[in-house]
Formats: sequence, C-alpha cells, structure tokens
Amino acid sequence: MSTRNFDALFAPRAIALIGASNRPHSVGNVIARNLFSAGFKGPVMPVNPHETAIEGRQNFRSIAALPVVPDLAVIATPAQSVPGIVGELGARGCRAAVVITAGLGETAADRPLRQAMLDAARPHLMRIVGPNCLGLISPPLGINASFAHLTPRAGDIALLSQSGAIATAVIDWAHERGIGFSHVVSLGDMCDADFGDMLDYLSTDRATRSILLYVENVTFAKKFMSAARIAARSKPVLVIKAGRSAAGAKAALSHTGALAGSDAVYDGAFRRAGVLRVRELEELFEAAATLATGIRITGDRLTILTNGGGAGVLAVDALEARGGRLAPLSDAERAELGEVLPGTWSRANPVDIIGDATGARYAAALDILMRDKSSDAILVINCPTAVADGMDAARAVAKAAKTRPRFPVLTNWLGGTAAAPVRSFFAAERIATYDSPDKAVRAFTHLVDYRRNQELLMETPSAGVAIEPAKVEAARAVTAGAAREGRGTLSEWEAKRVLSLFGIPTVETVLVASPEEAVEAFAAIGAPAALKIVSPDITHKSDVGGVKLNIGSAGEMRQAVSDMTRAVKAAMPDAVITGFTVQKMVVRREAIELIAGLATDATFGPVVLFGQGGKAAEIVGDRAIGLPPLNSVLAREMINGTKVSRLLAGYRDVPPVPLDAVADVLIRLAELAVLLPEVAELDINPLLADAEGVVALDARVSLRAKDAKAVGPAIRPYPRELEREITIRDAERFLLRPIRPEDETALADMVAQCTDHDLRLRFMGPMKVFPHQTAARFSQIDYDREMAFVAVAPGSGYGEGPIFGVVRIVADPENEAAEFAVLVRSDMKGHGLGYALMNAILAYGEKRGLSRIYGEVLRENATMLKMARDLGFHMAHSEPGSDTTRVTVDLQAARRAAKAAS
Repeated sequence: MSTRNFDALFAPRAIALIGASNRPHSVGNVIARNLFSAGFKGPVMPVNPHETAIEGRQNFRSIAALPVVPDLAVIATPAQSVPGIVGELGARGCRAAVVITAGLGETAADRPLRQAMLDAARPHLMRIVGPNCLGLISPPLGINASFAHLTPRAGDIALLSQSGAIATAVIDWAHERGIGFSHVVSLGDMCDADFGDMLDYLSTDRATRSILLYVENVTFAKKFMSAARIAARSKPVLVIKAGRSAAGAKAALSHTGALAGSDAVYDGAFRRAGVLRVRELEELFEAAATLATGIRITGDRLTILTNGGGAGVLAVDALEARGGRLAPLSDAERAELGEVLPGTWSRANPVDIIGDATGARYAAALDILMRDKSSDAILVINCPTAVADGMDAARAVAKAAKTRPRFPVLTNWLGGTAAAPVRSFFAAERIATYDSPDKAVRAFTHLVDYRRNQELLMETPSAGVAIEPAKVEAARAVTAGAAREGRGTLSEWEAKRVLSLFGIPTVETVLVASPEEAVEAFAAIGAPAALKIVSPDITHKSDVGGVKLNIGSAGEMRQAVSDMTRAVKAAMPDAVITGFTVQKMVVRREAIELIAGLATDATFGPVVLFGQGGKAAEIVGDRAIGLPPLNSVLAREMINGTKVSRLLAGYRDVPPVPLDAVADVLIRLAELAVLLPEVAELDINPLLADAEGVVALDARVSLRAKDAKAVGPAIRPYPRELEREITIRDAERFLLRPIRPEDETALADMVAQCTDHDLRLRFMGPMKVFPHQTAARFSQIDYDREMAFVAVAPGSGYGEGPIFGVVRIVADPENEAAEFAVLVRSDMKGHGLGYALMNAILAYGEKRGLSRIYGEVLRENATMLKMARDLGFHMAHSEPGSDTTRVTVDLQAARRAAKAAS
C-alpha cells in the first residue's frame, strides 16, 4: 500500500499530454481541450511528433523537447508505445502517469505489455493510474486530464470508479444539479494505483468530505480493508458494487460454501469496513446529492411536514419499510403548532398543514419542529396547488432551515415543471432535495445506516476468546491425519472433534464400523439415538438415505445399519463406506435450526457464515457473512442481520435464545479459520438453539487441496505470537501483548489513574476525560498499520485489567516511518516500565522493516527526552516558536551498527 508520489497526481506543477491530437473527436483532442480549458495554473504541454500546435497551443515533438519536467503525464497513444513512453518519462523525472490507452492487460495476450509498462515505471517510483481508463479530474485545481464530456464543478465529494462510463454518468447527473467534486478518478484496470491506495490518500485529503465508489472487483483485499476502515472513520464512504452473481459458489461442497456467494461476501466486507453500500446507480446519485449538503444525523427518528396528507402517508410507508421511526409529537409541540396552524391540521406526525399552506405557515411550523429534541431530521413535502406558491414555500423553508444549520432538513417538492425551479433553488442553497417521498426517505435511511456503521466500529466488545495452543495442535493433528490418507473431507466424528477442541458444543458421537459396534454404542448412549453414514464420497447424507433418527432399541439399531448400507449403495454404488456414527438424539422441541460455518472467498479469504439452517438452508437463503477475526459486537451484528434473529428473540410462549451463546460459536469459528488455514469449508447444520443454549448436531469439514494456495484473512487477526512476559526492575513481571478491542475499559481506567500533569505531557494539552470514542479508537487498531503493546499482569485474560502502561506506533502507508506514543500509569513511573515498552516497540518496528520511528515531545518533558536519548533517538527542534522537540531513531542505521558490531 502506498500513496507515494500521489502529490504528482493530485497537485502537479506541470502536466504533459502524450498523444495530443488536432483530429476532432479523437481521445487525444478531447483530453487536450479539457486540459486547456479546465483552468489549471501550471503549464500544460502537448506532445505529438507531427504537429506544431495543438488547439492553438505550442506542441512539442518529443518528451525530450519538453521545457519543464512534468509531474503528471497523460498518455493516450497506441498500446505498443506505452512502456517506452513510461520509461522515457520516468527518466526525465515524471512521477505519475494517467494511462488512458486500452490493450494493456485486458486479455492474456496483452499482459506482457502491461508488465513491461510496470517494469518501466518501477525504477523511477512512478505511479500509474489505469490503463484503460477515462482519466483523472480535480476541479478545485483546474485539472481535467480525461476525455469526459464536461468538467464538473468544484466541490468536496470524491468519486472513484472502475468504469469510465459510470463516472461520466455521475458527472453529468451532478452537473445538472449543481453538485461538485474534489476529485474524479477513473481507475480502469488498476495495474498500479487501486482503491486501497486512493482511499488512503483521500482519507486525509482536506478538500474531500465524502467519497463515492463504483466497484466491480477488489484486487488486494487486505489493502482495501485497511484503507476503507481508516477512510470510513474520518468521512462518509458510499459504494455501489456491480455484479451480484454467486456463480463462484457452484462448485462448493457445503451448504456454507454455496450460500457464501461473491456478492454476499462483498456485502460483509463493506459492512466490516464501515462503508455504506447502495444497490442502484440512482441511489448513488441520490447519495451524492445528500452528501453534497453536508447533512449528518444522530438518530433514526423522522418528522414529516407536509401540505398533503397522501404524500405524508407515502413517506410513512417508505419509512416503515426501511426500518426508520416516526418522531413522537409532545403535548407542548402540539400546543405550539396549534397556535400557528389552521384548526384542521393533523395534530400528529406527519404534520399536515393543509393544502393552502403559505411560506409563512411552513416556516412557523418548521421553526417549532426543529427545536424538538426527540426528532433527528425533518422531511418537508410540498404538493403543488393552485392556491399556494411552491417557490414561496421553498424560500421560507430555506430561510428557516438556516436558523439552525446543524439540524438535518430534507425536502421533496412533488411535480414536474413547477417543481423543477424549486429543486434547482434548493440545490443552490445546499438543502437536500428529492423528487419523491420514497427517495427522500431512502436518503434519510442511508444516513441512518451510515451512522449505525460508525457506531458499530466504536462499540466495545466483551472479553475475547483464546484457544489453548495445545488444543489447536490437537485439531491440526486431526486434519493432518486426513490429509495423509489423501482425504479432502473429515468424517463427521473428526469434524465434531475439531469443533469440540475449539470450544463449540457438540452432541456426543461414537464412530463405529459394524452393526455389533453400533449396538454397543447404542447401549452406552441410550435411546433415542441417531445413526449416520460415514463416507468421504457423500456430501449430504440425508439425500442418499444416510441418516436414521429416533432409534429406540438395539434391534432397531442393527436393522438401521443394514437398511442404510443397502440404501446408500443403491443411491451411490461407487461410494466408499468407512463406517457409521452413533449419537444421542437431542430432543429440543422448541429449538431453532441454524447454520454456521466457514467458506473461502477468492478475494477476501476465509469468511464466517450464519443463518437459518436445516435441509432448506440454501433455498431459504437467510444468511449473514462476516470476515474474521470476530468479536462479540461483530458476531451479534451478524446475527441481527438475519431474518431468523426474530425467532431467536422469542415468540408466543417460546423463550428467547441466549444470543451470547450463538455469538460465541461464530467467534470460535472465526478463530478456527485463522488458526487452521487448511480448512476450506466448514458446515454446522443444524446448529440447534433454544433457551438452554446451542449444540452442533452435524458437522462437515472440507480441507484445502495440497496444491491450492491459501488466501489469508482480509483483516489481519490478533498477532498472538507477539505476546511475551517481561521482567523490569525489582523483578516485577508483566505480560506484554498487543492491545485488543476488549481493552477499551481497562485503557480508560489506566488513563483515569494518571495525574493531570502526566496526561498533559502525553496528549500535549489538558485531558480531563478519556471519552468512549477516543478509547475505542485507541483499542480497535488495524494491526497492518498500527501496533500497540499493553503491559498487564501475567495470566490476565483478554479485556481484563489493569493496564499499567501502553506504547503504540502508527506507520505511514509506505511502511517507512512510524510515529510513537507511550504512557505509563503515574504510580508505575520510575520502575523501568517505560524503557521496557519503548524497547519492545522499537524491536517490533525493526522486525517490521520500518526505516525510522519518531515522536513529538514537549520540551518540558525532561523524563521522556532523557529516555529518548538513552535509546538512541536524535533531537531536532520543531518549527520556530514551537514548544515541542521531534525525536527520531534511524532503525536502518541501528541495524547497520549492530551488524558491524557483530
């Protein structure tokens, strides 16, 4: 992941167009006209070996003839010429190129040409956007390096699109509505710069307040997830994903694999990143309009103000269908509204102010409703009538809304010709407007969903799960034994053994090889019992007569073995029968059948699936997908995302299922996916759930083929291998481990036990409280980008305190430099814990391959400055007048010195 040289893309000092043309309507001509007319302040230098001038501007016959080194080059020449041009530009010092040209990798025959282009760029660290793209547009800087049909207005929305056609459609739609963009980037084939890189840059771009994505596929899932999670924490990110086919699941061996289609996995990935997904292009347009207004909401309660009762009812229907809530009207509000509205007003929400409502009536009602703390937003609807002026009402609403600029107001002026000028007016006033109640409500629920995504990112999970290493090794021995025998699947008995080792409740199961052994097992287990076939060739046992339930006697068991053998051989003559399993029938009459398991996605790696189980699991299709690792918050969110969750909540005289028990299974499955990467698919179907808890009745595990390359988790799991015990002065021992989301409360407690003076030195300002959002952000880290070690008592469980000290680094996208911060609980200072923490993070940074680690230290913090000197940091004063000192340690120099000393 890298944003290296992105300043050359988004803030170039000079631009060259290679392949400029005077031929009307050619790509080279359209790009030239766009570059010349967009308002770029620096030189734009067209290059064409045959022309003297391009569109009246001086042309240069070669790259060598350019009078100024371009930071950015736009290449629109035949594919065969591109690698040479890239190499020549790089040699001249050009740092970025937008390659418009197609034919550089779309087919297998083109791939050597694409690789040649990348090889030409690599020695110069030159960045490539494209190839096969529309181009790049940055309206605030007057850059239109594209062949789009127009230059969009300047604004604060960034658009990233794999499709040039979609990008131009969004530009055209936004232009008509007065919506502007900070950047529009057509990524094309993404041979170099991709979504992850762009999101990394835009997350800190001050010109961008929100980001829209049109995604066809993600190339590097881990990079994308890291960047998307960071971006979504700082600004709204919305995505539309094309291609919802589940064709990739056709070859799946399990129900889980079949249910975990590609689109469902993308859905889970977007939710995990905090990105809001919309389903249709029109929704993306609407989202752009909503974001352009800067609206943010704090809840899901909507007030509807309308001059037409029917339109209000339509809005209520749409709100209920999308899970929103009507805000209640208090008695005080009714009294206030009654003083300014006609006696026939609705006296309820929707607030119907009658068809002859004037602008003054709208304004008076809106002023009262905006003061109501039980409402999170107001939708103002206007139906055209012959007795009232719609534009007058619009002006009044806009004026009233400006008195409380932070209160979210959405508008819907119904109609065609008469409403069009009003919508243009609202767009100019940056007031969200839509042409139907349904679209307005949909926009509101987009905002609600986005807020929920953000809250989910900040929720504190309960204590985490730790699987004992010995049990992991025992499970690995089971899978290794099957692999040695050349089997691609575990037997049911083996599968349940693995689940049991990972702490997932399973029904007692005995493996038998003959009718006599089956009878013996039945005698030990008791009635009623179940008999199931064991065969590496049979995927779904019940489909071939391989399951017999409710066996009540030894004679029935003996007969069941005989009948099952005949039935299976008749259905699958070539199937190898290796035995049977006998298990106690679990009789839970009110239990709900669930499915839980693992599948492997080609892009995002292992995924966890949950939904309604039983024989009809694939037909019902009730599912939620999560990316490991999971915690209690994420697992509960998965459960709540399914229809079967309503049954789990209890109904009539059926008591609710303890959801913590269900969530625990999902968390442990996620751990299994991380710790046993040889598992390709896993099914627990059914997983019975009732008031007593959960139990796995049947399980199936498919192993990855020996020659199959394992796709690792898209989100780096907790690095347990970094845990270690340390001893400081006075023989005090601590467990030093990476921080976990569950540590939020203990971290806040540690901060609360620090003195005001120590907190001011750490945070460079007064810190009276450590708010939830800050504590959540510091404890929920991306281990790919950050690392934080906490010092706790040996033997402490995950999420258990107290925390005695913490040290962290945050690395840049290039993994070259990282900033550190350290805090030791005030009563622990002077014991050497700070030195131990700093040595641990420096050793980690060196092992990670960082070049340097730095930090800003207040000059009055003599203790920290002394420790930095002792650890080999160099001091440099910050800007003149600053009260801080920058301390930096060169890890590469330290490595060289250590190597020389050895």
